[in-house]
Amino acid sequence: MEDSAIVALYWARDEQALTETAAKFGAYCRKIALNLLGSISDAEEVENDTWMAAWNSMPENRPARLAPYLGRITRNLALDRRDKAAAQKRGGGQSELILEELEGCLAGPARVEHTVEAADTARMISEFLRKEPEPARGIFIRRYWYCDSMADIAARYAMPEGRVRVTLHRTRNKLKKVLTEQGVNL
Repeated sequence: MEDSAIVALYWARDEQALTETAAKFGAYCRKIALNLLGSISDAEEVENDTWMAAWNSMPENRPARLAPYLGRITRNLALDRRDKAAAQKRGGGQSELILEELEGCLAGPARVEHTVEAADTARMISEFLRKEPEPARGIFIRRYWYCDSMADIAARYAMPEGRVRVTLHRTRNKLKKVLTEQGVNL
């Protein structure tokens, strides 16, 4: 079923929208949640929470593409769940490792508020990534948006893990340079 048809079901408040969404995007959203949480049961709960959040948000929103819309909802719900479970160290350390890797090229929350709006920083990052060649752009997005492991990225791009690490390192350094040149204090 096309995204527009599924969105129309949401707007009509037809519960079939949930069934169609789960069938088309279930594995996608579950993978995002699993990468962040490291627990299948938690990922499944976040997946179900995503459908409810989409149901509740659709009357105000009419996304043209559901994958990024649902992916963002899933990611935010998974991050919230991870934050709540931080004391128990669930997530296998993967998400903490990813955030540590990005630490050097992104400002902390308090600094962002003083130097530039978070939306401007996000726009700059998007512009930067649009200019990056493949596979560097894809590798960066797989690592820092989808939270894929180095091994998964290496398998996806048929390259050694060392090359993935080097590509990420170089891309982070280029991003840091671009952000610094555009006035973002890191």
